[in-house]
Amino acid sequence: MDLFKECQSRITRDQALEFNVEGKRVRMDSKLVGSNIAWYSRYELIHETLRLFIAEREEHIFKRSLSKEMFSLIESIRGETGNKVVYRSTKEEVDARFLELGKLMYLFINLFKKHDYGQYGTLKAVFEQQYTVSREKVVLPLEKEKVSAKSIQSPHDTDCHYRDKDGNKVKGYSVNITETCDQAGDGQEAALNLVTDTRVKEVSAPDNGFFQQALEQTREVTTGEIEKVHADGAYNSAENREYCQSDESGIDMVITAIQGAMPRYDIRLDEHDDSNLIVKDNKTGELVQSYPVKPRGDKTKRKWSIKTGERKYRYFDEENLRVAGLRRKLKDIPPGESCLRNNVEATIFQLGYHYPDDKSRYRTLAKHKLWAYSRSLWINFVRIANYTTRTCQRALSGQKTSRYMTNLCFNMHIIVNKFIFNKNNQNCPAKSLFSAI
Repeated sequence: MDLFKECQSRITRDQALEFNVEGKRVRMDSKLVGSNIAWYSRYELIHETLRLFIAEREEHIFKRSLSKEMFSLIESIRGETGNKVVYRSTKEEVDARFLELGKLMYLFINLFKKHDYGQYGTLKAVFEQQYTVSREKVVLPLEKEKVSAKSIQSPHDTDCHYRDKDGNKVKGYSVNITETCDQAGDGQEAALNLVTDTRVKEVSAPDNGFFQQALEQTREVTTGEIEKVHADGAYNSAENREYCQSDESGIDMVITAIQGAMPRYDIRLDEHDDSNLIVKDNKTGELVQSYPVKPRGDKTKRKWSIKTGERKYRYFDEENLRVAGLRRKLKDIPPGESCLRNNVEATIFQLGYHYPDDKSRYRTLAKHKLWAYSRSLWINFVRIANYTTRTCQRALSGQKTSRYMTNLCFNMHIIVNKFIFNKNNQNCPAKSLFSAI
């Protein structure tokens, strides 16, 4: 059980009940946050991983019967950082040394396989992600294209992954925020909206993977049933659309855009004959004749084709048909509806307010979760304080604010002193928040 998450959920649920936050409309967005690590090249990653392992096992390594060349290589790793080696060496020299370090890693993996504590797990994982071993036990570097984005980016933070999102290169984590966006009725003050769910995963996690769990968590927190969810095109997927359209959910999924370029053809079923597919060429504005095709595999699914040239055909299936219908639906969304999703970006801004360069001061997934939960709780508390100040002039308003300040401080005190982090850990994000309160 994620005790940090449970603590955040209970506090938010009590707040939603106290102030009757229904959550009929919700919206979500994500933010990429870089870990507090240096950006290593492949060589620097191997060099630093070996350096940490050697420092941990120094006493045992020098008792082993190794060749003079190996001891010389070990001393060079201990005496010089990886970036200095890269700076003074040519590409050919770096590539040759990269292979030498791989052989040294493979040697250590075999020598210490019965003592797999500490840095051994990181050493072995990095080796398997960066090298391959032939049947003849020859160590070879893995091709750059085969190195996964989910591979270890730094031995100082083995949880974080790599992602290039529209040119924004990040080594770290993805934070997903879900909040209510209820609107007040006529003649009423602005409604109170709270952050209902905060999720943190490795940066390689897709946004649409957050969707269903975030909505389930929001249902447990709010007092009403979710009727609409506003999100951008990154959350769109067949599974998420089916989830919203199910009888149990009954949620209207409002997507502001769909990923990918505008398609050449617009397709829809004939109103009088649902076996006939109407295809319109968006470039020329002309209708193109379509023909039904017998699908391979699942016979229940329908498929059509059009002729685009000499012996050239274009095929459409039911998934293409659903996406085309969704694109037409997006065009009919009123401007006021589409703007509701945009306002969640203000919450994202407040979440990362202290990190304008999108790089945190923490490492590991657990610390980033605690930071995100703490920051979300603080955003909610400020909203409640502003809401009660704006809507109430009686003494009860101050009592509510004071009570929730006390509850928040008490729960953060429990997180700091009884959970994962030590009392004397000055880098604990919850501890810094508690001190600020």
